[in-house]
Amino acid sequence: MADRILVPVDGSDHSRRALQTAATEFTADERIVLHVVDPFDLEAATEDAVWGREFMEQREREAEALLEEYEELAAEHGVSVRTELTHGSPARAIIGAADDFDVDHIVIGSRGRSGIDRVLLGSVAETVAKRAPTSVTIVRPDR
Repeated sequence: MADRILVPVDGSDHSRRALQTAATEFTADERIVLHVVDPFDLEAATEDAVWGREFMEQREREAEALLEEYEELAAEHGVSVRTELTHGSPARAIIGAADDFDVDHIVIGSRGRSGIDRVLLGSVAETVAKRAPTSVTIVRPDR
């Protein structure tokens, strides 16, 4: 049993599956669902968003709504979660949160990004697995 599990989420099916896995296959005193707002994620910008404060405020609102969805998903699996929101490079922020929250285990989806972003930036899950201060389970999609 892990005392504290960290589940980083990004809105992808992979991260939903990671939360389902953390809820159904791991026992823990606490599950922390973490979303990282990446201020440099240009793909997230919309035509209506203005750079600067408005853009970040929009991202914050979207992130809060996303975390609420994950709370509901966890409840469907009979567990409660603590949600956390942070900013920065996803891999670095996840590793930092694992340290800050003193987690015993990280459960992360195998990928969120696709296409050229993944080629240029690498896999967040891969980086987390290599550098995390604790054990990591990478959840692959159903095949």
